[in-house]
Amino acid sequence: MFKIKVLIIGAGAIGLAVGASLISQNIDVSFYASHKTAVSLKENGVGREGLFRHLHFDSSSFTVYTDYNHIPKASFNYIIIATKTTINSQIAEDLYCHKDIMANDAKIIIFQNGFGYDEEYIRYFDEKRIFSTAILTGFKRVDRHISVITGHTHPLMIGSLHVCFDDVKVISELLTKSGFHSDVTNEIEHDLWAKMLFNCALNPLSAILNVKYGKLAENDYSLNIIDLLISETFEVMEKSGYKTNWSSVDEYKEIFFNQFFPDGYEHESSMLMDIKNKNKTEIDALNGKIVEMASSLKIDVPVSKTIVNIIKSIESTF
Repeated sequence: MFKIKVLIIGAGAIGLAVGASLISQNIDVSFYASHKTAVSLKENGVGREGLFRHLHFDSSSFTVYTDYNHIPKASFNYIIIATKTTINSQIAEDLYCHKDIMANDAKIIIFQNGFGYDEEYIRYFDEKRIFSTAILTGFKRVDRHISVITGHTHPLMIGSLHVCFDDVKVISELLTKSGFHSDVTNEIEHDLWAKMLFNCALNPLSAILNVKYGKLAENDYSLNIIDLLISETFEVMEKSGYKTNWSSVDEYKEIFFNQFFPDGYEHESSMLMDIKNKNKTEIDALNGKIVEMASSLKIDVPVSKTIVNIIKSIESTF
């Protein structure tokens, strides 16, 4: 019987959760990780905890690599990218230099925040092999081998901006069977922008103010900033020719403030965690992308520009 083999590049919060989910479905999973994380995985195994069914597997259930040169040729049918967008350029180049580890028809599925994160991979690989995801789920790595799912507002969506989803449907089905609800779509653009609208409104502001999402709802000042960020993001999306799951900004705001925002009340954003750990954030793939697109369209987005400048100012002190 054909055995699906998956390499997960990046063993952070998302990579660990996805890896544990696939291992639970008897998939041959390998992680490409830093040396310290690799040691922890080999000693402690891997775990997924939090909202969904808890999963724990010892190190005999998977393989860990720290060097592409140690990976056998033609090993993997799927490559899952679960790193930060900040290192996409290096990851894409390294993977291309070691593309012989991929089977001939291998697909690359990117699990990241933002929009346009597939661009670095399309520089090296056929765009028909590249798939994107839209994740409105909160993850937190509480140890080098354990990921906790802290919030969930919508199924994980997998699709492509270039081809239909048939080639990745099996991954979606396996994740769902593991208890992590996933689906596929031919309109991934809609879901990517739904995620952009959510993340651009909340991630950087929560990082700047050093609070969880819920605290942002407790005063009119932060609510006003959120409202303006949503308006700017929606305008840039529309004028760039993209669409999302709502026909107007007012329709989106209605569901955002009444459902999405409350659902994420206790969530601590990844950008806030990056700031706390003095790591570079993914601001360029979020609000920075809005500023970049707005500039090419000659649209003024003053609140988004200010947010980006504040985050960049904080990063400059690291």
